Amino acid sequence: MNNFFRSMTCTFVLLATPIANAGETLLHSVTGYTSTNSGVIEFSTLVIDSDGRVVATGGDELIAEYDDAIAIDGKGRFVLPGLHDSHGHVSSQGFLNVELNVTGSESQGEAVAKIAAYDKANPGSGWIKGRGWNQVLWPVREFPTAAAIDVVVSDRPVWLRRIDGHAGWANSKALVIAGIDNDTADPVGGKIIRDDNGVATGTLIDAAMDFVSSQVPPSSKDDYRRAFMAAFKELTSLGLTSVHDAGIDISEAEVYMSMADNGEIPMRIYAMMWEAGENLDAIGKPIIGYANDRLDIRSVKLMSDGALGSRGAAMIDPYEDDTENRGLRMYTQDDVNAKVKKANDLGFQVGIHAIGDFGNRQSLDAFEYSQGRMPSPLRNRVEHAQIIALDDIPRFAELGVIASMQATHATSDMNMAEDRIGSERLKGAYAWRKLLESGAVIANGSDFPVEFANPMHGMYASIARKSRAGLPDGGWHIEEGLTREETLHSFTLAAAYAALQEDRLGSLEPGKWADFIVVDRDFFKIPDAEIDDIQVLQTWVGGKLVYERCEDPDSADCEN
Repeated sequence: MNNFFRSMTCTFVLLATPIANAGETLLHSVTGYTSTNSGVIEFSTLVIDSDGRVVATGGDELIAEYDDAIAIDGKGRFVLPGLHDSHGHVSSQGFLNVELNVTGSESQGEAVAKIAAYDKANPGSGWIKGRGWNQVLWPVREFPTAAAIDVVVSDRPVWLRRIDGHAGWANSKALVIAGIDNDTADPVGGKIIRDDNGVATGTLIDAAMDFVSSQVPPSSKDDYRRAFMAAFKELTSLGLTSVHDAGIDISEAEVYMSMADNGEIPMRIYAMMWEAGENLDAIGKPIIGYANDRLDIRSVKLMSDGALGSRGAAMIDPYEDDTENRGLRMYTQDDVNAKVKKANDLGFQVGIHAIGDFGNRQSLDAFEYSQGRMPSPLRNRVEHAQIIALDDIPRFAELGVIASMQATHATSDMNMAEDRIGSERLKGAYAWRKLLESGAVIANGSDFPVEFANPMHGMYASIARKSRAGLPDGGWHIEEGLTREETLHSFTLAAAYAALQEDRLGSLEPGKWADFIVVDRDFFKIPDAEIDDIQVLQTWVGGKLVYERCEDPDSADCEN
């Protein structure tokens, strides 16, 4: 690829006001777009100051106005603001590269074969850890068993989280270490899957996973550092310049801060501390704008329920396909009220994982309690907001609560959602259009590694409501789809708003950081079917190149 941006330089010295003609760089001859609060603006020229902030966007008239600037010919390429993922799990994404990854396994047998291969390649007596199985994709859609793993690995413990993180699969060795037997009771908010004789089969749902996970040696700070580095490399290559990391502990926070101090975070991280307990007490107060806006830790992540795929999403009425089950409720209302109030009183925004209609209602009730029935400047959030009772949809806007949603959840769940909840409740499920028209703000993301991290997949799902295979014809409940303008907004400026960062990030407007991507085609002109095939050629953060796609993948210099 032509290295047409190689001459751009950037220092990271904050200036209150950009100084004209003092080391600006002028990028011209591009087709660029940015969301603003007034709509999408198109430009052909972008001016960046020496600190890496936007000075101006416009047309060829800027070339004469900034005739002392370093001029770079964009050669007709396409520019978008850096994309934000409003809900991802950075260390978990990184660990996919360093632990056992069974994502994409099309059967229990295929997953077991990967376990056997990993055991052979990594001999020893320690734990085999990993993630990615999804029984919904298997010919027999039943939870996996310990016995299946025992055939290939019985002398060391094995523990694999489901793709959504809401269930775990253990072999018999791990179950013994965890002390699980016929008399072990299900914990609040969790379930041990058993056979007809009451024997644990090897699958644990939500809070029941703690029996095993508490026995697994914790990740070290060096482990987290390696995982973060692997994730950063992947995420920036996909055009993500900012990620809301939805749930970290104090060790991860310390690693993030150390890496930020050392200039090792090539993107922007908005982190949420797990729960409102020890992690929150340890950090004490929000961290805002750390290391030139590379790191914010100003939110708390809570869990109200489980996932739809494992029937752990908390529902007001029973599941259509499991009429004795209303899902898993993690807290009483008093408990979640107290957690939200504690975090808000310390100045932390709260994001509550809520998938079922009960979980969403409980979350809105807790925010209403903490906020005194008024919108809060902290902009509390519901993470996922997948299935909402129709009467609760207007409450998002009324309370100023952000709907932090993931477009690909709809296209991943569409084959089983109606089976789980029926057609009537489906009217409030993945209801992006209803939420927008009620006045709510939607911040988009992926929930990686539950879904693929590529934001182009999410933008396609948001617009077309189709799988990557182009199904179904016409889109799944396309009446809830978003326009291209709304979709770009949800992945940029609305996402920044959800993180209280819209004054610094989310659009290519004067005074904001010059976070942008160069892509291979025009997002607003190509057919819908090409959106998820958009390739990121370059990613820039604060006016600095952090990723460039190799023109020749076979080149010795290519790291892709």
